[in-house]
Amino acid sequence: MPVSAGVMFIFLTLVTFVSFQSAASKPNAGLRTWGRFRKLPYPGDQAFLYDTFPKDFIWAVGTAAYQVEGAFEKNGKGLSIWDTFTRGGNRIVKGDVGSDSYHNIHADIRAIRQLGVSHYRFSLSWSRIFPNGTRGSHNKVGTDYYRTLIQRLKEIHVQPVVTLYHWDLPDHLQQTFGGWSNPELVGIFKDYADFCFQTFGNDVKYWITIDNPFVVARHGYGTGVVAPGIKNVPDLPFRVGHNLLKAHAAAWHLYDRHYRPRQQGKLSMALASHWIKPSRTRLESLRECQCSLDHVLGWFARPLFIDGDYPPCMKARLGSWLPSFTREEREQVKGTADFFALSHGATLSFQLINDSLKFGQQEDLDLRMLLYWVNAEYNKPPIFVMQSGWYVLGNTKTEDPKHMYYLKRFIAEALKSIIIDGVNVIGYTAWSLIDGFEWHREYGIRRGLYYVDFNTPDMKREPKTSATFYRNVIQKNGFPELPENRPAQGTFPCDFAWGVSANSIQVETTPSQFADPSVYLWNSSSSGELLRLEGFSAPPLRRATHCADYATIPQQVAKIRQVGVNHFHFSLNWSALVPTGDVSSPNTTLLGYYRCFTRQLLQANVTPVVTLWHHTHQRSSLPASLDTNKWLNRETPEAFADYARLCYRELGAHVKMWITLNEPNDKIVNYQEGHQMLRAHALAWRAYDREFRHTQGGQVSLALHMDWVEPAFSFSREDVEPAKRVLDFCIGWFAEPIFGSGDYPLGMRSWLRQLNSLDLPVFNEEDRQLVKGTYDFFAISHFSTKLVTHAKEDSYTYTEMLEVQHMIDTTWIMPQRPVVPWGLRKALNWVKEHYSDVPVYVMANGVHEDPARFKDSLRVYYLYNYINEALKAYTLDGVNLKGYFAYALNDQKDPGFGLYGHVHEEVITKASLSNYRNIIQHNGFPVQEAAPQQCPSTPQPCIGCRVLVKRPVVGFLTLVGSGVLITLGLIIYYTAKRHIECY
Repeated sequence: MPVSAGVMFIFLTLVTFVSFQSAASKPNAGLRTWGRFRKLPYPGDQAFLYDTFPKDFIWAVGTAAYQVEGAFEKNGKGLSIWDTFTRGGNRIVKGDVGSDSYHNIHADIRAIRQLGVSHYRFSLSWSRIFPNGTRGSHNKVGTDYYRTLIQRLKEIHVQPVVTLYHWDLPDHLQQTFGGWSNPELVGIFKDYADFCFQTFGNDVKYWITIDNPFVVARHGYGTGVVAPGIKNVPDLPFRVGHNLLKAHAAAWHLYDRHYRPRQQGKLSMALASHWIKPSRTRLESLRECQCSLDHVLGWFARPLFIDGDYPPCMKARLGSWLPSFTREEREQVKGTADFFALSHGATLSFQLINDSLKFGQQEDLDLRMLLYWVNAEYNKPPIFVMQSGWYVLGNTKTEDPKHMYYLKRFIAEALKSIIIDGVNVIGYTAWSLIDGFEWHREYGIRRGLYYVDFNTPDMKREPKTSATFYRNVIQKNGFPELPENRPAQGTFPCDFAWGVSANSIQVETTPSQFADPSVYLWNSSSSGELLRLEGFSAPPLRRATHCADYATIPQQVAKIRQVGVNHFHFSLNWSALVPTGDVSSPNTTLLGYYRCFTRQLLQANVTPVVTLWHHTHQRSSLPASLDTNKWLNRETPEAFADYARLCYRELGAHVKMWITLNEPNDKIVNYQEGHQMLRAHALAWRAYDREFRHTQGGQVSLALHMDWVEPAFSFSREDVEPAKRVLDFCIGWFAEPIFGSGDYPLGMRSWLRQLNSLDLPVFNEEDRQLVKGTYDFFAISHFSTKLVTHAKEDSYTYTEMLEVQHMIDTTWIMPQRPVVPWGLRKALNWVKEHYSDVPVYVMANGVHEDPARFKDSLRVYYLYNYINEALKAYTLDGVNLKGYFAYALNDQKDPGFGLYGHVHEEVITKASLSNYRNIIQHNGFPVQEAAPQQCPSTPQPCIGCRVLVKRPVVGFLTLVGSGVLITLGLIIYYTAKRHIECY
């Protein structure tokens, strides 16, 4: 949901940003990152930000030479260490062909043009230009390939971002010099860079010297996971890293002195990093997080951006393994980056490999926090995200929802970093343009925005859904706010039902007031304590139980009134009210309690809404006589109708809104059970309609669980159908027989027929007429939204029978269930589209939050935004919305959902209660400075007051003697024409 929809939260975020500004970074300035983000307003700061990037923002896509080029021995190209590495050991799969970009420049250019990017990042194959790694072996054909590529990019107005070295060292240099372990490579790399600057520099404004030196050093020369595959030499990775830094610095100074004045380009080293969060909130954990980042990112970033030397944490822990810079070398390395080139994303899959560099902390995927840390730690450099994205499994084709939503998440985090955190992010590079050879994971994963069919001669490229998404983001330069994203202003109708729901209420089976027969001494001259007088008791009360005898009723009603609602929804317990199943022998005590409770709600001007049967996972809540076959018992519907008659008869004078079945459309209910539930509801509704409506004037319906189901690809017709199918099976299953045709949805029947399934029962004509039209309103319980797609990905929940993949948008606020306010509006519109102007009640809407959090900011945000979406459905969409019920009243009955919390015996009013009450008092979100809504005044409730004529009243007789008061409680009769307390 947009940040703008929770306006109340954004101000604090902006204030925090202002306090961040400082002149220069101090040592370990990034250490404050974790504390800063922990203090940001939750969940407002996590809400999706609708805004756009700066006008000059760089939108890029990238590839690496060895992954995509192929032609590994063609036209004079020499071998690289990857050509050799993939032929060693037990390896079978090679990158010899890759995506064959060498022969498919036209196809790659077409894909780049379709995306609409402004920049294309690619790497030069060093061994294609210098087959043996040195200038003397120059290969003109290889050089011309890159000249052609750059020229084609110019023709479509896309600027190249050129990487000199992306892990594919000429094998000759590895065999002759030992690769990057030899300082000789510093001069050799400088000469190679000199040739590239001279040859391509007039058309290149962004250069990357070396990509991800951490992977090159640690995994190429340490763990052996990538080429050249050297391992088990403890200090070798750090000697390699040392040489990589010096080689980069040499190339930077060369460019700065000889090429920058004329070519006006910029140059940096692309550094990749994970993100890490503390396992505990202690300072020690934060320092371990800082040290983890220092060992991966700071290893190269601190020398480049701070002081030309390694982080103190690395020095302290690595000792003599870590080489030392001379004073002159520090000056040579320091400041040799024109921008911070940052890579982030799926490199996590092999970056740390094991836990050794996590130092007991937890790896995470937070690009925004990483950007903030870089900004704070390295003196606010301009940051160009050089590689970002995710991956899908190798068998995924053009539909890659996981990749798409991770891409959305990372771009959204970059946007927040700019707008909210004030970080100077200048560009974003989606990785990668096309599928290719994924290093040590070979072809087991795919990272391209374009699908490559490796089995076709021309390596056919097809855009994936992630490509369509990225193109749309680029066209809009971000996520501009649309009218539907803005909070609505307006009010609900004067007769709108504001309510709160609870699964059940607190019930007393024996009176708790005036039930103590003891006689007490009151020591008025001393402590004032009441002392029970042993051996004395008041005579037994010979009268019927009264509502005033139950202390819990006024307590509960008072709590409900404090919320400010005019309706309260709760459920009865069928098995407790009719334990034997025989309605002629009900639990009269419990019935009496419910009667007292509903009457006192009415006296408080709160309309009771009563559910006859509430579906629970833990128990059937059916009488014992029906518990064997439960709803499959053919007698259960008739028994339910008899039970409904009992409730209508005993409680109907006070209850004018009934729910027969609450959320029967649960996924654990099978079709046969559901069929009997529909009959039970219809019989109960018909009983009320024929026998009670004319005298009681109430309304009856059922309440369906209705979380929204959204197509994962809103721009794909292929996902619209699966979403409709899921809604048919989840909502239409119960809604269509009652509110529509009297039969199950056509789409549901036809789908099951395709599967040769006979599970769905058939309505005979009698049952069809029985069920159809048995409603007075449409009631839903709504909590969250999920996405569905027909594209199967193993990492998400796949429903085989419906052939749909369930998934989430990774940008959603994610407590137990995603917080997606606009899903409620779509659900309400679905009801309107299918069943016209039917009156609709949102009978339960709430979110789970830690019961210990009494300042329940998540629930405050949730209620504000969901109610605002309900207002949009009413005012903008014309949904006949009659009421809204927050779920739930308290944590005692509905743990984690309550507006009231509990600490031992103390009841705590949470922040969400006062916020909800404020919305109710304003009847929505009225336009500021507009005239107040004129509604008829409602009579003020007189809690516990009524006219008593010859009714029993409590009186007291006090006897004084010897400084001790003896107080006896008596029952007397009092005749009056005025209101008096009855409690």
